[in-house]
Amino acid sequence: MGIDSIRYKTYNNVIDTIVCLSDAHKEIQTTTTGDIWDVDLEKNTKFPLCHINPVDVEISMSKKTFNFQVFVMDIVDEKGDNEQEVLSDTLQILTDLIALLKHGENTYTYDAAHGEEPRYYIDNDFRCEPFNERFDNSVSGWVIDLGIIVESVLDSCDIPIDDSTVCLK
Repeated sequence: MGIDSIRYKTYNNVIDTIVCLSDAHKEIQTTTTGDIWDVDLEKNTKFPLCHINPVDVEISMSKKTFNFQVFVMDIVDEKGDNEQEVLSDTLQILTDLIALLKHGENTYTYDAAHGEEPRYYIDNDFRCEPFNERFDNSVSGWVIDLGIIVESVLDSCDIPIDDSTVCLK
């Protein structure tokens, strides 16, 4: 992000912002996106891992809400002795990501031109759900349903369409 940040965010902008925040977190070693079944949990994957699973997008006249499931997970040892520590650490990482989206300077550019300020909004209350043994590897962590709201204009003026074509049949 920077001074050239655009006002009306696209799917790419939103995903890239979440990935950037995750990559910047000093405890997250790997960030992935896509379907949850595409998470690579091979032994060569570095943990803790953050996975961003797109769910849907709600579009209204003035905003879009991009809904994601965000997973933060880490390896649990074979005996499960460190599961409580893994759950504690991954919950804190997930809380950090929420705080960055809500209040973080990483998503704001104070010297942006008027109307070009980065604009990401999230709700105030969240429910995090713990998981373990959800995947093939011995991982535990937390998942959150996260809606990221951006400004949007549902306007037909800027659509690249041939206006001379009449589609009323």
